[in-house]
Amino acid sequence: MPEMRIRPVGFVTGSPEDELRTIEISPEFEDGLLRIEHCEHLWVLFWMHALPEEERQVLQVHPRGDRARPLTGVFATHSPMRPNPIGMTRVKLVRREGLRLVVEGLDALAGSPVIDLKSG
Repeated sequence: MPEMRIRPVGFVTGSPEDELRTIEISPEFEDGLLRIEHCEHLWVLFWMHALPEEERQVLQVHPRGDRARPLTGVFATHSPMRPNPIGMTRVKLVRREGLRLVVEGLDALAGSPVIDLKSG
């Protein structure tokens, strides 16, 4: 299979504990923001950059870490442990400030590369 290359369109700032978070979009992708302020919600796809390589090898987990639940394949769960650590969160777009998107509900860590945005 050919190798894939993913370029971040921006990065997350702020802490997951903050109510509002900011996505800083790279200037080269500014044209892709045209009329984004008309969207009430966005799907944010991000790279879970802090996930250690060894956890990317785990293919079965107990859902929510609850050992009382049976082992389940990661593709059937919301587990962060996956071969390609791509996170996806639906957020409320609060406002656009130039290249900054202020959002509510983003659970990505600060510094997480944002790999795509979709209206949602």
